[in-house]
Amino acid sequence: MRRELAGGVEIDTTVSPGATDSTLSARGNTEQVSGATESTQLSSAEYLISGIKEHKLAAAIALLVLVIAGVGLGMYLHARNNEVAIESIAVLPFQNRSTDGDTEYLSDGLAESLIYRLSQLPNLKVSPTSSVFAYKNKEIDPVKVGNQLGVNAVLLGRIVQRGDSLTISAELVDVRYNKLLWGEQYERKMSELLQTQREIAREIVDKLRLKVSGQEQGLAKHYTESNEAYQLYLKGRFQWHKRTNEALKKSIDYFNQAIERDPSFALAYAGLADCYVVPAYMLPPGEKIPKAKMAAMKALELDDTLAEAHTSLARAMTTYDWDWRGAEREFQRAIELNPNYAIAHQWYCGYLEAMGRTPEAIAEGKRALELDPLSPIITFEMGLGFFYARDYDKAIEYYQKTLELDPDFPPAHGQLPAAYEQKRMYDQAITGFQKGTNLKGSREWYFSLSGLAHVYAVTGNKGEAQKLLSEMKDLSVRQYVPADRIALIYAGLGDKDEAFAWLEKAYDERSFNMTWLKVEPRWDSLRSDPRFADLVRRLGLPQ
Repeated sequence: MRRELAGGVEIDTTVSPGATDSTLSARGNTEQVSGATESTQLSSAEYLISGIKEHKLAAAIALLVLVIAGVGLGMYLHARNNEVAIESIAVLPFQNRSTDGDTEYLSDGLAESLIYRLSQLPNLKVSPTSSVFAYKNKEIDPVKVGNQLGVNAVLLGRIVQRGDSLTISAELVDVRYNKLLWGEQYERKMSELLQTQREIAREIVDKLRLKVSGQEQGLAKHYTESNEAYQLYLKGRFQWHKRTNEALKKSIDYFNQAIERDPSFALAYAGLADCYVVPAYMLPPGEKIPKAKMAAMKALELDDTLAEAHTSLARAMTTYDWDWRGAEREFQRAIELNPNYAIAHQWYCGYLEAMGRTPEAIAEGKRALELDPLSPIITFEMGLGFFYARDYDKAIEYYQKTLELDPDFPPAHGQLPAAYEQKRMYDQAITGFQKGTNLKGSREWYFSLSGLAHVYAVTGNKGEAQKLLSEMKDLSVRQYVPADRIALIYAGLGDKDEAFAWLEKAYDERSFNMTWLKVEPRWDSLRSDPRFADLVRRLGLPQ
């Protein structure tokens, strides 16, 4: 049954049909106690109800205080969670404290391997190698570096090799709070290097509180179980980053040795493809690009999720096959697999430049630069995008930024004067190209020679242009010189027949720069000739 309390409040005192004896007993005891205090409870209830009615403002204030306190607690807990929610990291080059200079590949390679493995996690932004290696051999303030690179955390490390013994120290710093999150020292044998690298990567992920789900396989994937193959791979990457002809030869040798040790090592094949596809390796395209394609396809046969291999294959299809649809498909697949792979965005930018799709090219270049803000080659690529779009002021700005990042960066020395030439700043163009002619033994040497000859020709100094033309033709007998570089001089001299004859040679040899024939401003003197339109058509470029 129900009883009515003061104020119209009812309570149910009916015994439910399913009540047990113990329940009834307990209820009886409760009612005895309740009876003894009933008058007190009733008066308390009356007081509460009347108090609420009479003091609504006070109740509202109390409720507001509780809400504010709850929000404050939530913000506090959120801040606590954010303090450990690292979303971006830079792995700095490990300091090599060994006395043997030949072990530098270990310190660089370990950092690069950690960068690669962590970058497989889609919810973590990892600063790429080219950005972090700008801090190599420098005194490091982790907070300052973290702010410059725009990351939450920085990993610093040291490595010492004594014979077969290896000591690796690593520290993870949250640069937002200048707080050490984790530190560890590993005493290992050289034969345990691969295992140690995996161990460090796992511990970093654990300290960053990242969830490695079934879709985030980067840390779990083992590309090789051969420690020897792994060390050879590190040596290959160490040489590849130098981007000189001689270093690339060494890099190819190391990657091939790694493949001999482990024929299923997909990353080694991808590294090999990267060596053959870059223009700094000065072989005729017909000798190197088919090798790049074979290596990239072998890597994809072993592991079709490698963004690097898709990117190198796309680059070969762009600059050699002129398979524009296939190349774009491969670029897009690479970016889908690893949206944070800056080189994929950079090379896709170059592809879009060739297509004349300027806004898309600039957008891809900017994305690459966001991912790798201290990369000279990506900054240079942005300059190229604006150069081909005929925004020469912007092009000059980015070329100059490139040289600020690396004063000795060869491509900028070969291209900045070309932008000056298009602005009719001929004195600056000549001075710039003359500096580039000092880069003997590099690809940019003959780029500067042909550029200097072209600017001499268009400014009326045909005698000097002819001298450099003879030098270039003599050089082409002894080593590979792209035929389009000689065609450029003839174009400046106004000899269209010779210019097209050499462009036909460049077409036959599939010269790297034929890819950008449609957008290169220095071919403007030939564009009205039907032979130029025919070349563009045969290249398959949009008209």
